[in-house]
Amino acid sequence: MTSLDGFDLKILAALQDDGRLTNQQLADLAGLSASQCSRRRTRLEDEKIIAGYHADLASEALGFNVLAFIQITLATHSPNNAKRFRDLMRRVDEIQEAYSLTGDADYLLKVVLSDLKSLSDIVNNVLMPHESVAHVRSSIVLDRLKTTRKLPLRKLAG
Repeated sequence: MTSLDGFDLKILAALQDDGRLTNQQLADLAGLSASQCSRRRTRLEDEKIIAGYHADLASEALGFNVLAFIQITLATHSPNNAKRFRDLMRRVDEIQEAYSLTGDADYLLKVVLSDLKSLSDIVNNVLMPHESVAHVRSSIVLDRLKTTRKLPLRKLAG
């Protein structure tokens, strides 16, 4: 793990809140000069601590009104079968996140869709017929209680 000091943590915390900050704005928040801040920011990017920048789009404003989680159990647990399933996941744009798990399910998928018909299509026409899949179980999100991508940086300051 890269060694981070208090200034680095201030920079990271500020960028988690607003990735569009200029170096001067960031420097003011971190208590550094703009050139010092720029060098630190570049180092954090080069070391892949800052993995990238993106716009956070409002899914519902764009018509993606259904969020669901889908648990997948594979038909067989062979490397080839897992590869076929992972290849399928990469091709399906509606899958936002995918995790390999311990426990009853092999994978957990987070999908965003426009409506319930789209969920039905993904489950019945894409996932269930795929030769790598044995079992599919979906859960529709009723309400988002918390959504964040922010890391708990205060834990690192200790």
